Amino acid sequence: MAGTFYGIGVGPGDPELLTMKAIKAIEKADVLIAPKTEKKDGSVALSIAKPYLKKDIEIVYQVFPMVVNFETTDAWQKNKEEILALLQAGKNVVFLTLGDPMFYSTYIYVYRLLAKEKDINIETIPGVPAFCAIGSKLGYPLVEGNDIISVIPATADKETIDKALAVSNNVVMMKVYKNYPEIVDALTDNDMIENAVLVSRCGLPDEEVITDLPAQKDKKLNYLSTILTRRSKSV
Repeated sequence: MAGTFYGIGVGPGDPELLTMKAIKAIEKADVLIAPKTEKKDGSVALSIAKPYLKKDIEIVYQVFPMVVNFETTDAWQKNKEEILALLQAGKNVVFLTLGDPMFYSTYIYVYRLLAKEKDINIETIPGVPAFCAIGSKLGYPLVEGNDIISVIPATADKETIDKALAVSNNVVMMKVYKNYPEIVDALTDNDMIENAVLVSRCGLPDEEVITDLPAQKDKKLNYLSTILTRRSKSV
């Protein structure tokens, strides 16, 4: 009998934020897939899930390069075949991802590749997105009443970002590490800088909170950085 493939969101950083369902799946897993970048060793997602791993669990690191038509590249196809072989051997395989599996996650594309295969059991277990954890930790309501909230990737073009900011009462800004100075300018121009707060590596030991974004406009940010903000007049 083939094993089950579990896509598990481990949340933003605090191991205690994993759901009971996620912990149970991790505890019974035979193999754990730890996605990593080509530039760095180790896996943040793996470090978060570590307290719940069996001592004899097999850990497989896989690199998923994000290039043009990445899902058809040799690296992605090799990863898929490796996962399929493990499942066909009857092993339960867990794929870890930061935050939620269906939210800006590599898992989305892995899921689509595997879902095309026959007789593959897939279960996706949600996790806590970073912006939800940040809001709870700081006592910062994400949205209330009839407010409109937008989740905006800072990697979008300026016109798209400005349009989204213009119609939103509250904003979650993701992926701000690449063009942070430009994002600070955009929030300033759209009357959303006064209430902005930036948190890097939420729930991890080196978590950092920045409340005066313009004062640290030139700061080099960690990849795991998120901004919460709202229009000044709504406060």
